[in-house]
Amino acid sequence: MDSGIRAVRNIQRTTIAGVTLLAVIAAVVSFRHMHELCLRHGEDHLAAVLIPLAVDGTIVVASMSILLANRYGSRGGMLAWTLLVVGSLAGLGANIAVAEPSLIGRIIAAWPSAALIGSYELLMSQVRRLSASSNSREGQEERSLAELPVVSEAGSDGSGDVARPPRDTCRRDTEIAAFHRFVWQWAQENRCPDGGLPSGKVIAERFSRSPRWGRWIKRAGLAGELAEPPPVV
Repeated sequence: MDSGIRAVRNIQRTTIAGVTLLAVIAAVVSFRHMHELCLRHGEDHLAAVLIPLAVDGTIVVASMSILLANRYGSRGGMLAWTLLVVGSLAGLGANIAVAEPSLIGRIIAAWPSAALIGSYELLMSQVRRLSASSNSREGQEERSLAELPVVSEAGSDGSGDVARPPRDTCRRDTEIAAFHRFVWQWAQENRCPDGGLPSGKVIAERFSRSPRWGRWIKRAGLAGELAEPPPVV
């Protein structure tokens, strides 16, 4: 992994850590405010505890669904975004409702939830950008051989021309195939504790590729397509 990819990974990890911290802060603040709001409106103690947990749980589930979709290049479904927005607005409204009835008091109470919503969308944009970059790099590698020109030479029987890739194409083909075999060998040498092969996602992350590429390596390896070629006699 080169320094550029390592730097991007570090930036993403820092962003995830920051969003996680903000989520914890917002959850604690929203829970206290929503708990107080429920008690004010006649709910018993048990309901006042469970209702904030239901709201925070909705936000967590919707967030994880959107995050997973973003890792595969999608923005997530309408249901996930609707639940995220409704849950966030519920927490934001509870913070404002129990705040001191002044502009500054309401801004202070609403700040954790607002900061979480904004920082979470920034994280989603980073994930989408990385996913698009990885898919683009993979697509370029898969198209490289198909787009290279071919040259022709006379067949061995002199009957006509036979299409033959130039030497650079053959060398690149050999290098890509060798790299795929190396990745498959790494997957075999780094099995899970239960003896199973690592998932396509793990393989892809190890070599900074897309999950689809990692799954293809695993399928091709299990099918015997990445075995060492026989020696040339």
